[in-house]
Amino acid sequence: MKISLLISSLPTQNTTTRMRVWRALKASGAATLRDGVYVLPIAHGEKFDAIANDVISEQGTAYIFHTESLSNLDLSSIFSRKEEYDAIYQKLTGLRDSLTQAEKKELLKQVRKLRKSIDAIVKIDYYPDETQAQVLNELSLLECSIAHLGEVNEPHAIQTHIQLLDKAEYQNQLWATRKRPWIDRLASAWLIKTLIDSKPTFMWLETPDDCPEEALGFDFDGARFSHVNHWVTFEVLLHSFNLETPALKKIAEIVHYLDVGGIEPPEANGIEKVIQGLRSQINNDDQLFELSNHIFDGLYANLSRE
Repeated sequence: MKISLLISSLPTQNTTTRMRVWRALKASGAATLRDGVYVLPIAHGEKFDAIANDVISEQGTAYIFHTESLSNLDLSSIFSRKEEYDAIYQKLTGLRDSLTQAEKKELLKQVRKLRKSIDAIVKIDYYPDETQAQVLNELSLLECSIAHLGEVNEPHAIQTHIQLLDKAEYQNQLWATRKRPWIDRLASAWLIKTLIDSKPTFMWLETPDDCPEEALGFDFDGARFSHVNHWVTFEVLLHSFNLETPALKKIAEIVHYLDVGGIEPPEANGIEKVIQGLRSQINNDDQLFELSNHIFDGLYANLSRE
């Protein structure tokens, strides 16, 4: 396997540049063979270019070589991120041991910071092993647990194949979901009203057991539409009715993140604050749904223009 080598040196008095170069090397994921000698897999060797240019601009020297890996060089070992993953895993375990509804806001803040830290490690994990998978799985479980603190009757994902459905067979229907809807239920109801059923009727259930037989339930265990595989209900509806436009996929990313965690889209924080504000002020679910529709209408229009 080929590798890229950076051999560099800087004037000893240039501590500011040394720190900047060190940070750039760390961010690139380069491994240190010895002082001033760094290595990257050749597929990522272009990351050395900017670092070398910086060193040279500060009266240092820098040379980049592309060569076959040395026979005694264990790449999977020198690029191992196990210590970093282990440190993150300990933090995830600490959060899991302190799950309380009263601390939900702070817990969300902490787990989202950890998600960003993990994503940064994953980007430079050139030889991933089971440690990465373990940490990512633990993170996903924790994100879901925190997001659902204080919520009742949250659905559990089932493993199945999603069938493609015809919208014409889903018109003028009664749609039912749990009361006090949060992001997935509100977005799903908006999607149903806007792009699936031209004349829907909605009802908000005290418990899933209250769902009438004639109603199409969504976002609860046993509902016609709910979490499937790694998708939340909004995503399941997109797949079921073949509605996967770029704008709707972007909304799906926001809904997924706010409902069960994951990679944070740039728009998510603003949408979360607005929906939280409405939900804290409005106790009537029909009114909450009506007002949230305007938010999703605006978001959809803006993303469609992009």
